[in-house]
Amino acid sequence: MQSPGFNDPFRLPEDNNRTRAEGQNQRAPVTDFHAGPVVVRERQGDSALGARRRGDTLLRHLAIRAAEKAVMIKLLREWALGLASRYLHDSYCKRNTYNLPLGVQEMRHMVLMNLLRGLACAIGDGRLSRRATRGILEVLFGRQLMGARRNIVPFINRRGFEPPSFLAISPTRRCNLRCAGCYASSSMNDGATLEYEVFRRVLQEIRDDWGSHFAVISGGEPFLYKSDGRTLLDVLGEFPDEYFLVFSNGTRIGHETARHLAGLGNVTVAVSVEGFARETDARRGPGVYREIERTMKALRQAGVPFGISMTATRQNADLLLSEEIIKHYFDDQGAVYAWLFHYMPIGRDPLCDLMVTPEQRSRLLERQLDLLWNRKLFFIDFWNGGPLSAGCISAGRKGGYFHIDWDGNVSPCVFIPYAVDNVYRIYREGRALSSVLDHPTFKAIREWQTSYQGNHGTTRTRNLFMPCPMRDHHGVARDAVVRYGAQPLNADSAHALEDPQYVEQLQSHGRRCAELLDPLWETVLADAARAVGRSSSPCTAANSAPRRLK
Repeated sequence: MQSPGFNDPFRLPEDNNRTRAEGQNQRAPVTDFHAGPVVVRERQGDSALGARRRGDTLLRHLAIRAAEKAVMIKLLREWALGLASRYLHDSYCKRNTYNLPLGVQEMRHMVLMNLLRGLACAIGDGRLSRRATRGILEVLFGRQLMGARRNIVPFINRRGFEPPSFLAISPTRRCNLRCAGCYASSSMNDGATLEYEVFRRVLQEIRDDWGSHFAVISGGEPFLYKSDGRTLLDVLGEFPDEYFLVFSNGTRIGHETARHLAGLGNVTVAVSVEGFARETDARRGPGVYREIERTMKALRQAGVPFGISMTATRQNADLLLSEEIIKHYFDDQGAVYAWLFHYMPIGRDPLCDLMVTPEQRSRLLERQLDLLWNRKLFFIDFWNGGPLSAGCISAGRKGGYFHIDWDGNVSPCVFIPYAVDNVYRIYREGRALSSVLDHPTFKAIREWQTSYQGNHGTTRTRNLFMPCPMRDHHGVARDAVVRYGAQPLNADSAHALEDPQYVEQLQSHGRRCAELLDPLWETVLADAARAVGRSSSPCTAANSAPRRLK
């Protein structure tokens, strides 16, 4: 399969100037792109509906202001956490609208509670600025989480299904580091950058069309983004009602930038580390770890919530399991959360030999569950954590996302580097961003996700510790890409489609992982079944939590 241009499979040469001119001449709201009958009715809506909505908004505003005061008082904080735990337990374990195994729902309940505990602790310790606290309560929880169902109703009325919950966007490929095995193959020599007006339009559309108030910003290094004289900080400032998770290498955030982020209040930064200084500098370059520690100090002093992002390879996986790592970043540095990504051989000079071994992956899973249940930390292993997201979240499924890169290419996932469309083409043709959801590659992946997730009590839920159609079940993603003509984003991803050795290595790796992880999955199902047998309640965290799988 040949691509018309690896960096930009769909974009025509004249698109750049045309899009810029269009952006300067018209800044129409995103809802104008799809002014269907539902949207028109809502614009004309009757006064009673408008009054009810204004009342809801006022009540939410008052509740958030009250919560702001309450979280500063330990007794009220603990009471609120107890209330949240009961509400989430009822939602996930009793109502169980996803119809998932109860052991899975217990995990999902627990991980959200761990996030709430971590944030409450950070607020109580004075680690977050007042504006950051307000942003978490008002935007992340008030709009994105608590308002989620209300937000998506117009989209469901138009399309007949739920929209994705968020978007991942990498607005620039430029990066001041050159990390070994970088999935984006970033460098300072490649200045590919999404135009500011297009970046802005995408964010506006996911808010106004999808009802989403959350976006993930990656790269490249996002803090090197610059287009038409404007930077990432300008983008974040234009959308105070959206919350952003920014993945950064941690070398471009000084005290001034940290204070700016604290003033915005709608952003959290995930700083990339590989372990301690030796491991981080070995992959990212000499002296990088020292800069990362300075960045964490700046974020901490400014009151910006931050976490860490770690890439597990065969070389460092066992270190990332250690108590020393957890203590250093959570207890000493003040991280609120951690993301763990397994090295995926898709970027610069991909090497399957750098992937964690199936045995290491099994140990990583054990450790994640220990941190979830016993340490009560928000520590998410992106692949082993499949139960926490009810499986693979790619291809724009409900509760999921898709990815847009610096050239505007739209792909199912950051880790599936094959484009189905391009935002410059989408907007030139007057289409909505959500039109990509109709691409057969996306549909094929979503159909597999639905089948794999199953329906508890009707069809069996397969091993959610192995949810990935690209890594764990490589044939699924590969078949969808080849069959429906998704275009490779670079020479390496094109080569991967035609390299039988690469395909066999990934498929063999998946088979061995299944041998080790399937028994652990059966333990989760068995624990949940015993919980139902012991209690009239569908799920009780106290007596059914799989504290350690054996």
